[in-house]
Amino acid sequence: MISKRTIEEVFETARVEEVVGDFVQLKKSGSNFKGLSPFTEEKTPSFMVSPAKQIWKDFSSGKGGTAVTFLMEHEQYTYPEAIKYIANKYGIEIEETQKTPEQKLEDDEKESLFLVSNFAKDYFKKSLLSEEGKSIGLSYLKERKFDQKMIDRFDIGYSPEKINDFSDTAVNAGYKINFLEKTGLTIIKEDKQIDRFRARIIFPIKSMSGRVLGFGGRILDNSRNIAKYINSPESIIYKKSKVLYGIFEGKQSIVKNDNCILVEGYTDVIKMHQSGITNVVSSSGTALTENQIRLLSRLTKNITVLFDGDAAGSRAALRGIDLILAQDMNVQICNLPNGEDPDSFVSDKQLEDIQDFFNSNSKDFIVYKASLLLKDSENDPVKKASVIRDIVESISKVSDFIKRELYIKECSKIMNISEQVIYSTLAQINKQNLRNLSKKKPVLNEPISLIKSEKKKRSVNELYALEKKIIEILLLYGNEVIDFEEEVFKKNEKGELITENTKRTLKVFEKIYMDLHIDEIEFTNEDFRKIYYGIIESFNENKKINIEGFINKLSDQQQHEVTNIIMDNEKHVLHNWEKNNIYPKSKINAISQLTIETILNLRCNLIDKKVTEFKNENLDQSNVLEQVVNYSNLKRLLSEKLNRVL
Repeated sequence: MISKRTIEEVFETARVEEVVGDFVQLKKSGSNFKGLSPFTEEKTPSFMVSPAKQIWKDFSSGKGGTAVTFLMEHEQYTYPEAIKYIANKYGIEIEETQKTPEQKLEDDEKESLFLVSNFAKDYFKKSLLSEEGKSIGLSYLKERKFDQKMIDRFDIGYSPEKINDFSDTAVNAGYKINFLEKTGLTIIKEDKQIDRFRARIIFPIKSMSGRVLGFGGRILDNSRNIAKYINSPESIIYKKSKVLYGIFEGKQSIVKNDNCILVEGYTDVIKMHQSGITNVVSSSGTALTENQIRLLSRLTKNITVLFDGDAAGSRAALRGIDLILAQDMNVQICNLPNGEDPDSFVSDKQLEDIQDFFNSNSKDFIVYKASLLLKDSENDPVKKASVIRDIVESISKVSDFIKRELYIKECSKIMNISEQVIYSTLAQINKQNLRNLSKKKPVLNEPISLIKSEKKKRSVNELYALEKKIIEILLLYGNEVIDFEEEVFKKNEKGELITENTKRTLKVFEKIYMDLHIDEIEFTNEDFRKIYYGIIESFNENKKINIEGFINKLSDQQQHEVTNIIMDNEKHVLHNWEKNNIYPKSKINAISQLTIETILNLRCNLIDKKVTEFKNENLDQSNVLEQVVNYSNLKRLLSEKLNRVL
């Protein structure tokens, strides 16, 4: 693990505008920067970076956070990968915490394999520009109409025909032969070193963050009786079932388009990119696995599968798609014209024509499956029954009830069978699934508790808004000195509650803390509670709050809440109202009223909650009535202060 010292140094050194500026073109806007959202397609900037607070917010997608969270959202880095990226950017030495000998050995081996793989990538790229590489490899790529930009983007290379050219070069450069063997780049046979990928075009296979995991190689001499394509064997860094070719190059486009196009081969991905369609990956000729689907689900919930114009191939490819539905993904199928694959289809077409074809010919998977399979079974009742059950099995994987209902109606028309039959078959399948599930874990049916939870949810939402407003006031105005004029409660000679006007000059955080402390009010939202005590502690110790230092100590969810509050307050900066002589009003003059009203509303809400608790408890009725009356009188006084009619 990365040491706490390194993480702290990263947060202290990183400048959010510089890290974000590596990926987004930013323009100065007052004390902030703004730019076009990297997460959506837009023409008017809605993306804002605050250098003073060291946070960013994208108003079009709702995302926001620190420099680290930007890398996690935009580049899909893990937390350690984001820390390492920033450390490398600013030349910070990465210090690791103490590991067991076994962990250290495994991490060292992994890093060695990554280093070997990166060396191999550079070697293959360089070899493509050698005399042999140009005459054989590069000429093949040009013949297939790959342009230089794509060759560079995907780091396409060439492995020379000599039996051990790569292995000798790597060993002479200081790389150990056992690591060459573990990556699969070198085969050891009878003490001989043999290059696995010799005389092949090389396609590096990368992780989501861009590290080279393995390679695919295509033979150029079709006369030889060997496999056209070969891949690296599995290793501790390359697991074929967990990798998608093109995920690194296409991830940002997949997020922006909220859709991923799935194709079969390496060249399909590259040609699609060359045509302008960049939200595309390849499963390298195999059906998607659960791990690959989970990888995609980090980017989008929508997948479009491109099928070659080959009916037999389409039927074979259908078999693995139920797994995608089971992962709560939306799947569409686009069938290419007969005799076409993605590579050949896009080669001679304009981007607009390709997009129009995809939009016009993409069909929902279940509707497509029903139409395709029924063609072969129209005159065979036994086959048709089997097909219907197969399709209903697919429908059963869909968790959304509305979508499931629509599928049933559509499939009823396509298959010329009543909806009732489909419902009955679906019920049988679901019953069997429940039976299988109940063997593992009992299913509890508690309809009453469901009703209660809905009421609780509405109550928590009201409190959530009020608690969030308290946090907002503290973050934005906590250190402001304000004259608070309000009516306070006191008892008269008869013991009745009356109000009396008072005026006190306090810092906003002092006012909030004292009022909540006196009333013994605790935040119900755990994140807000931790943020609240962190803010109060910061004010008490430092007399102010340093947003940059404070936010780095919070969890991801807490960072998200704080970023939203702070940046939403500055959203007007994006529109540059001052240019049109429109000046947004400052809230500073209304802080006193805003603070007092928020606390009063919070008190009223908690009184309602307390009264409900009294009514539900099995206590002496006369005592309950007295308590309810007391609280009701208190709420009446609070409501009068809020000018509210009960």
